Amino acid sequence: MTKMTYAVAIDRAIAGDIDAEVVERLEALKVQLAKRGSGKHGLTKTQKEGLELMERIVEVLADAEDGMTATEVGDAVDVTCQRASALLKKLVADERVRKDKVGKQVRFYLA
Repeated sequence: MTKMTYAVAIDRAIAGDIDAEVVERLEALKVQLAKRGSGKHGLTKTQKEGLELMERIVEVLADAEDGMTATEVGDAVDVTCQRASALLKKLVADERVRKDKVGKQVRFYLA
């Protein structure tokens, strides 16, 4: 006799062949799924830091009348240009910052 797996128990239940063994195995599956949690987790450490950095970027841009490049923003908040660019992209998507091309430079302004 083979071991009753969750898949076998589900197949038998779908086929209408429900006995005590199938019910027991499906109850065990229900307990396992409940242990996984609701899927609602808080923000990670990196995500929290990103939110704080975005607030600092907004503050820095509020003081910059002529706008700033991603490199200038990165220097102002002490992060790399790549990190600043990624955070600025999120702020543009949230419509908190606007992006304009001035000559060959892309400059960011407070929306």
